[in-house]
Amino acid sequence: MADKIQFYTNPMSRGQIARWMLEESGADYEAHILDYETSMKSPDYLAINPMGKVPAIVHQGHIVTECAAICAYLAEAFPQADLAPRADERADYYRWMFFAAGPLEAAITNRAAGFEVPTGREKSFGYGSYEDAVGALEIALTDKDYICGARFTAADVYVGSQIDWGLLFKTLPERPAFTAYAERIRQRPAYRRAKEIDNALIAKMQAGAG
Repeated sequence: MADKIQFYTNPMSRGQIARWMLEESGADYEAHILDYETSMKSPDYLAINPMGKVPAIVHQGHIVTECAAICAYLAEAFPQADLAPRADERADYYRWMFFAAGPLEAAITNRAAGFEVPTGREKSFGYGSYEDAVGALEIALTDKDYICGARFTAADVYVGSQIDWGLLFKTLPERPAFTAYAERIRQRPAYRRAKEIDNALIAKMQAGAG
């Protein structure tokens, strides 16, 4: 089918975010599992993503990379899933999706790599400090079921993945707002389908490596 999305991923990557969003959207897609050292760096794939990383999708001749962009694109491309923001949700939707993709991502990855912002240099970094970023994220979820309020949207796929992984890998503290939110998103059928697919692929890859 011409409209089938071509999905490039590796189950041990942020491709899990894109797969979850694909499952939420109800899109018809074909997955291509790439290896980090070979197919991800091949000329064919570099023509899709010059960064040589996953995930990426190709839909109707258009390429989309970066998980937050993929989530936002699919929400608009498949409106029947009702995952795009409504008028009164747009501010929170865009604010917190971009926050999670920018300051929060940088704060978490820098801390995990052992980098701490030097005292007095906070203004030079978009997130100020790890504590600032985590505190802002907690505020985003305080007294709300989802990022935009009572309704699940594509922003929850991206922000939810950050929190899901952050709690799993201990890169985020186990604060009540985070743990309650994570439990809600983990109950979604699309989340469970996506995890089942990727976990099976990981098990197969690990068995082959053994």
